[in-house]
Amino acid sequence: MSRRDQIAAGLGRVRGRIAAACAAAGRPADDVRLVVVTKFFPASDVRLLAELGVTDIGENRHQEAEAKAAECAELDITWHFIGVLQKNKAAAVARYADVVESVDRPELLPRLARGAGESGRPVDVLLQVSLDPPGRESRAGVQPDRLLELAAAADQVAELRMRGLMAVAPLGEDPSEAFARLARIRADFLLAHPGATVLSAGMSGDLEAAVSAGATHVRVGTAVLGSRPEVQ
Repeated sequence: MSRRDQIAAGLGRVRGRIAAACAAAGRPADDVRLVVVTKFFPASDVRLLAELGVTDIGENRHQEAEAKAAECAELDITWHFIGVLQKNKAAAVARYADVVESVDRPELLPRLARGAGESGRPVDVLLQVSLDPPGRESRAGVQPDRLLELAAAADQVAELRMRGLMAVAPLGEDPSEAFARLARIRADFLLAHPGATVLSAGMSGDLEAAVSAGATHVRVGTAVLGSRPEVQ
């Protein structure tokens, strides 16, 4: 089987899962957008994904993402940066990323704004909210009780467009319970920011639970592309 056939098969399976999850939740199949995460996979896979109709690519690591975005610059791709964002890399990320999904603290905002300004176009941002229970060290994300404060700060930055929320289900917890909390957090958030409707949640192992909780975007890597290469 060629690499293109492998990717096409993975895409078919994941698109089928998304459609089934939407149907189960009483949502149209086109309600949920697939972001394929290409961390550690080559730019040639990005090209194959584009040929197969994928429009959204997610990357976790700045150096790798920057290189792939440059190598695939002619493709009609929306690049999502979804990894932990280091303050000293934020401006550089905003120069190539169309969407930065992992904004979790206000000090990132002026640096992202600088990079967006240098790129000559606004950058969409999502606020990453922590779903970890109180007392547990958070994987990443702003605490829910600080979310509106962060959103207010993001709204003041002309170079950035605050589009909604992103979250990751905590390790070792039923994703359905975590995403149910996320749905409640989002409902309160939308009262203050009704236009920020994007919700990026769900990965290869828990996308169904995320769609059930209202996700508009799911971030899937291995279920589409297979196991990550051993040489990284």
